Amino acid sequence: MLEQYLRDRRKKYDILLMTHIVIGYPSLDASYEMVRTMVAAGVDLMELQIPFSEPIADGPVILKANQEALAAGTTVEACMDFGGRVAGEFDIPFLFMTYYNILFKYGVPRFARATAEYGLSGAIVPDLPPEEGGDYLEAMAANDLAPIFIYAPTTGSQRMGMIAGHARGLVYCVARKGVTGDKTDFSNSLQTYLDRCRAAVDLPLAVGFGVKDKADVDFLTGKADIAVIGTQTIRILEAHGVEAVGDFIRGLR
Repeated sequence: MLEQYLRDRRKKYDILLMTHIVIGYPSLDASYEMVRTMVAAGVDLMELQIPFSEPIADGPVILKANQEALAAGTTVEACMDFGGRVAGEFDIPFLFMTYYNILFKYGVPRFARATAEYGLSGAIVPDLPPEEGGDYLEAMAANDLAPIFIYAPTTGSQRMGMIAGHARGLVYCVARKGVTGDKTDFSNSLQTYLDRCRAAVDLPLAVGFGVKDKADVDFLTGKADIAVIGTQTIRILEAHGVEAVGDFIRGLR
């Protein structure tokens, strides 16, 4: 169970690290090396993004990775097989991350069933609000999977409470308005927002969008349970290669 894993892991670390890859970027083999390197560097859980042509929550770096993965011929079935391979080989939880159009075309019950059969722990679908996700929530519950929902700085307290009633595993707290990869102001305003998140839900809190270095992770320590690093690892991969990604991860905590 994802929530219990995270609570047990937090007894060992002051803050956990969650990373993100786009499956198939720049190739499936390279994606596997990214997973292997990140796990060896000590990440606690990981998002595996199934590429989509219009990833509306993602900035230009992850958008480009999605587009190039699709152009290289990465399919949903290949992503499912990839998820099953890494979940079977590495002893951390993996989550699929994608957009609802993928689930709709694949079939929501089939998606949930395959996610469970391949050994993943849950999914993040940022464009599916809980009030429109009845079939998804039912399918995830039937397969003992965690549907990860999102808080944003603009989310009101009443809505936070409603989302908390559907979330399982963790809640992903977007650090600011906008898309992934932009600069985030790690300041008192973020602290106030995270205090609201903590008051609304008892699940572990993951914070992403703009976490790029150890200073950001240090700021989040004691305020959240998980720091999420996505865009920055892709930038490092493109500039310096996969081994540099491992060095970067080891230096975050």
